[in-house]
Amino acid sequence: MDGQVKVAVIYYSATGITYQMAQAAVEAAGEAGAEVRLRKVRELAPDEAIRSNSGWQAHRLETQDVMEAQPDDLSWADVIIMGSPTRYGMIAAQLKQFIDTTGPLWAAGALADKVYSGFTSTATSHGGQEATLLSLYTVFYHWGGIVVTPGYTDPSQFVAGNPYGASHTSNNGEVAPDQVALSATALTAKRAALMGAALKRGMAG
Repeated sequence: MDGQVKVAVIYYSATGITYQMAQAAVEAAGEAGAEVRLRKVRELAPDEAIRSNSGWQAHRLETQDVMEAQPDDLSWADVIIMGSPTRYGMIAAQLKQFIDTTGPLWAAGALADKVYSGFTSTATSHGGQEATLLSLYTVFYHWGGIVVTPGYTDPSQFVAGNPYGASHTSNNGEVAPDQVALSATALTAKRAALMGAALKRGMAG
């Protein structure tokens, strides 16, 4: 068994807010000693809708070289961190569609006993942040996963204020993630990576 913990950061982002949080998660997991994959899920929106929003179109071009997530990325990973903007208190359809392709892995037990966590962004204050994370974690519970959250394990969390995972309020995509949101994302990823590494060492022993 390879001793290095493997982390997959899988996200959906329309205008780049959640993508910036995903990058913070990748960096933190790498600093914690993990081998990391960054993957976006497939876009479902029609081209005309994307072209009608300059931010959306620009972000699609910015991330055209980011590989799309595949079920194999879940098989490969010891730790899976998913990120999505909220849609009425739930994850975006693009991420849900990817999750809906995982039935064969779930049926084979291949998603169980891995570490999971999440991050989200909303247009308005609160705006379903906690509900989105909790709805995402319901999937992880079905998979038999081990959910790791930031809790209040660092003083910065008393500023960030969301013990369930990292979150950010973007004002409809106008406000990029600030240091509070990025630090919360990094803490979330670091805790997940370290827990994954500890579990992997225990299984190897």
